[in-house]
Amino acid sequence: MHISLLQKETATNNYEEKFKEAVGSLVEEGVEGMVFGDIYLQEHRDWVERVCSEIGVEPLEPLWKINTEDIFTGFLDSGFEAMVVSAKSNLIERKWLGHNIDREFLEYLKSKRIDACGENGEYHTFVTNGPLFRQRIKLVNKGTIQRNDHWFVDISSVEEE
Repeated sequence: MHISLLQKETATNNYEEKFKEAVGSLVEEGVEGMVFGDIYLQEHRDWVERVCSEIGVEPLEPLWKINTEDIFTGFLDSGFEAMVVSAKSNLIERKWLGHNIDREFLEYLKSKRIDACGENGEYHTFVTNGPLFRQRIKLVNKGTIQRNDHWFVDISSVEEE
């Protein structure tokens, strides 16, 4: 399936519109700033700064230009846990879906020359536990599905442990 440039532009505009609506409602509640996890994609940072400026929110980018392997290992060393919930199927093997990120996964990423934090959209995670959590979140994994060029964890429910 091919998506035309017009379809992509429409999807982007719809996303931006919905983002502004959601954040705008938070501004009404007194929110003055938002934290973003961008590391080195200037185009995305420019978008964040433009959109936040338009709605009167200060964007904060605490990870900007930090080495992604340092971010990855710092995340683990701080006691956080995260499950791989989606990945580009042409880059990351299916077996990693539903797997918690760890040093073994980091070594796999390095062997494939994939950014440690998936900054280019190679994979996405869901944080399930960490020092700020009252309790661990359990994602009930029914398996994996593939859509177009991505793997996704088929999550049937979320439970607290």
